[in-house]
Amino acid sequence: MPQSLINLHVHIIFSTRGREPLIDQELASQLYGYMGGVARRVGSVLLAIGGMPDHVHLLATLGRELWVAKLVREVKARSSRWVHETFPDRAPFGWQAEYGAFTVSASLVERVKDYIARQEEHHRTRTFQDEYLAFLRRHGLTWDDRYVWD
Repeated sequence: MPQSLINLHVHIIFSTRGREPLIDQELASQLYGYMGGVARRVGSVLLAIGGMPDHVHLLATLGRELWVAKLVREVKARSSRWVHETFPDRAPFGWQAEYGAFTVSASLVERVKDYIARQEEHHRTRTFQDEYLAFLRRHGLTWDDRYVWD
């Protein structure tokens, strides 16, 4: 019997609109769980999520019928709507329009999970902008500085 078998992991990074520090501990504790539920509903498994007040990192699997853009679109749209409905006092909350997505080898999944879990420690010495540009360089991507942030 023919089968379509895949094992794709993706590390997704995106920030709040304008990189504003809008994700405090209270919001993060609920928001991250909600985002994991959205990922499951669209055919993904969220293996890790974490971040800082101005950005998030997700490590997710892609199902057979799921592509990165759809996963990101659904997670961002539904979570933003949920924040506005659940926390009416957080009207300024929103995600930036774009994102970065990077493939992760199965052999490196645990390392990426650890990286995501240690965001607070990591960002004591490095800004989000420096971190993100390092990801772009490491993955051999080119970008236009006029558009990389918003």
